[in-house]
Amino acid sequence: MRKGIHPEYHQATVKCNCGNEFVTGSTKENIHVEICSKCHPFYTGTQKAVAARGRIDKFNRKYGIANENE
Repeated sequence: MRKGIHPEYHQATVKCNCGNEFVTGSTKENIHVEICSKCHPFYTGTQKAVAARGRIDKFNRKYGIANENE
């Protein structure tokens, strides 16, 4: 590898808005994120199925897809 062209690599502290904090490797020393795996609805299992069903129903109405249950 050529010398002098690669950035410094640090132990980076990642801080989330929810208060979660962990260490990883990065070219930055501190990283601030809005959402992480501890608070993201997909990973925590708190994703609202009702909201997903509403989007599905809206899509079906838009494209005229009949619901099989009706």
